[in-house]
Amino acid sequence: QDFDRASALATLWLSEATAISELASPPRAITRGQWVESTLPVWQELAEPVATSIADAMTEAIGTQLPEEMREAAAGAGRIMRTVGGSLFAAQLGAVVGALSLEVVSGGDVGIPLLPDGEAAILPQNFADFGRDLEIDDDQLALYLVTRELAHARLFRHARWLRLHVISQVTEFARGLHVDTEALEALASRFDPSEPDELREALESGALLPARSEAQTQALGRLENLLATIEGWVDVVTADATGRLPAADRIAEAVRRRRAVGGPAERAMGSLVGLELRPRRLREAAAMWRAVTDAVGVDARDALWD
Repeated sequence: QDFDRASALATLWLSEATAISELASPPRAITRGQWVESTLPVWQELAEPVATSIADAMTEAIGTQLPEEMREAAAGAGRIMRTVGGSLFAAQLGAVVGALSLEVVSGGDVGIPLLPDGEAAILPQNFADFGRDLEIDDDQLALYLVTRELAHARLFRHARWLRLHVISQVTEFARGLHVDTEALEALASRFDPSEPDELREALESGALLPARSEAQTQALGRLENLLATIEGWVDVVTADATGRLPAADRIAEAVRRRRAVGGPAERAMGSLVGLELRPRRLREAAAMWRAVTDAVGVDARDALWD
């Protein structure tokens, strides 16, 4: 695919559709491995509160399982369990991020800012999978996806407060996570560090994360609204920029459906961290941005991000 040509045209079209200035460098074509390498620091930051919560609860569960006189001896076992739990969690996270790299087509595909500021990227390896059943020619697909990725990257580079805001919303949600102590105590009572499979399965299935608290449900609602507001803007700007593409509406619908359903790896992230990154109110957010654009024009609309 000639992504360079698509990028030059997308940059031109976006300049007509948004007042937010272009990036210093064009989008990079990256491999799945490079995507994992570039995005892992953000995934680690998002998952750390959950990993800590699970490790603390495991150590505590072992302590409460035992009579007073054995607790000192058990402190070592608690440390082992914490280490095994931490490294298992890290392995699970690595596996999920690796699986996600088979699904994403661009840097902004998951909705959260995973790449460094001002960077845009496309994954040509996954591009073919995305378009396989759409029966739309590759040139149109490439143009649409590059335009969308550039709009996403431009927004985060322009509104510098936004990245921190999204990530702090995610960590605020994760900090409220409490491990299901009953499930964990049952696991701790029969835990064998040399056989970590049962613990691995519990982490994978999300069995250790109990129902969300009221505060968490509110935090998740705020995060979903924020992601929808961002993606709604990206949708409207991309639609305006790609108006000359005959298949633009069909591709936009495919992108929306794909975001609404999420792939297997995204569901795995949901069970591991208790967090689904779906902007459920994407259509309402896009309708809002369309109404704002019609009412005040492009420049005043984009100034709202300041």
